[in-house]
Amino acid sequence: MLNTLLRPAHLKEADLLVANARKLLHRRRDLLTAEQHASYAAQIDELETAARDGTGDQKSIEESMRKLDKRFGAIYPQDDAAGWRENCEVLLVAFVLAIAIRSYFLQPFKIPTGSMEPTLNGIVAHRTQPAKATPGIVRQAFDMLWYGRAYVDAVSQVDDDVVSVEPQKRYVFLDYSKIVCRSGRSYSVHASVDTLGRQVGSDGFGLVAGQGPYRGSTFKAGEPIVHGYVDTGDQVFVDKFTYNFRLPRRGDVFVFDTRNIPGTHRAEMDERIHSEYYIKRLAGTPNDTLRIDYPKLFINGTLAQQPGFVRVMSAQGGYRGYSNMRDPQFNYLRTPADTFTVPADGYFALGDNSFNSLDSRAWGKVPAENVVGRGLLVYWPFTRHWGLIH
Repeated sequence: MLNTLLRPAHLKEADLLVANARKLLHRRRDLLTAEQHASYAAQIDELETAARDGTGDQKSIEESMRKLDKRFGAIYPQDDAAGWRENCEVLLVAFVLAIAIRSYFLQPFKIPTGSMEPTLNGIVAHRTQPAKATPGIVRQAFDMLWYGRAYVDAVSQVDDDVVSVEPQKRYVFLDYSKIVCRSGRSYSVHASVDTLGRQVGSDGFGLVAGQGPYRGSTFKAGEPIVHGYVDTGDQVFVDKFTYNFRLPRRGDVFVFDTRNIPGTHRAEMDERIHSEYYIKRLAGTPNDTLRIDYPKLFINGTLAQQPGFVRVMSAQGGYRGYSNMRDPQFNYLRTPADTFTVPADGYFALGDNSFNSLDSRAWGKVPAENVVGRGLLVYWPFTRHWGLIH
């Protein structure tokens, strides 16, 4: 053992080459004639003897190693495609793992609306004054990577009217809009048609999509059509694993598929259109009885106790409490006296932004089979919401 450890490096390399060459010769014996096999074996024996007995100096042994390695390269040529094949195998394994993780463990979702604000942010458009200049390209790039913020700026070149706003896609997944004016001029901005149409209080741009003239559609030359920025909705990972081992609980922020839920935005649309997903707070489990008396939520006759409900009911820090919606599209809990008992095969969902949330007050139960998973964490953008969802 000591002699082996003390052997010079070139002799150890020769021993390794001899061992590998014998294995290769054994594998390729059916491709060689008897004379070729004997010739290769003799060359291996020669190197093995020189390395074992020390009959050759380092230079001659290294030269013998090079010759043997070159000769064996002829009967076992290097596969030029081996690197590509190995990379493809790695990519295939990574793809399969990603699909498995997405299907059974974690799935990314984007929050599109403000129904869970301020717990989770949807897409928010901010109109700014024309005097406030759009930042430079470096600042815009940083804001996009860190905050998910896209700046929009379109200035009317002549006295003009907006006649349509058309959706566009860039780089497969980026939402843009083409603002078409009566003069024939058009402007492309990095925001969806729906985002451009929203106006909440002093925020939003108010370019309403649809037929007919747009609200505020007349612009003077040099006047901004849209000027400001759009913050993307929170990007969240949804835990699809936990509910395989326990049932959803009151207070969970959970995601569900709206398929077969009449009253949701897409439930009545063509079945070929993939149903969308909603994210809400789970307020009622099977057989619970709920009641809302602004700003409070009562479950089974008792004030809701979970931290998420308490934050909403506090009507502080951006929360406004739970509301009795009297809008015609809301069918349940319209007055403080109304109650709703959750069926045994469903759940009751409420948005934290109760005054601007289409939820179970409109359609009733969320069927148990529609539940996708539990909202786990916000992974982007890197705002105060980044981290675990509560």
